[in-house]
Amino acid sequence: MELNDEIIINAPKERVYAALNDPEILKQCIPGCEELIKHSDTELEAKVVLKIGPVKARFGGDVVLDKTGAPDAFSLTGQGNGGAAGHAKGGADVTLTADGDTTILRYEAKAEIGGKLAQLGSRLIQSTAKKLAAKFFKSFADVVNEDVAA
Repeated sequence: MELNDEIIINAPKERVYAALNDPEILKQCIPGCEELIKHSDTELEAKVVLKIGPVKARFGGDVVLDKTGAPDAFSLTGQGNGGAAGHAKGGADVTLTADGDTTILRYEAKAEIGGKLAQLGSRLIQSTAKKLAAKFFKSFADVVNEDVAA
């Protein structure tokens, strides 16, 4: 499954990049996030509860960041396990482009799922993934915009 989109955030690129590296902001924005632990500048651990169709599961997973192109671009890879519900792994490439006082955030993400989740059908999974991504980025933009306004 592949997802990609772009969103305009009313904040300078440096502020957006800093927010993307702030575990407290990310925890607020990730749908269903119960816990987000930063082990290092490039390693995070998350616990997330998601409901996808009839399946509700608590996922535990690890995310590794590659900041080689930062602050203009970075990538992340991760994997999570939801017990009997299944497992997921994937990654995303994110680019930040300054546009005056705003920042254009573009992402391209790929994910693979297995277990019960994979049996739900690709349309349901794809639409749920799009909704979750949209919810995250809307929340993220709102939080960053509030910080800039404050």
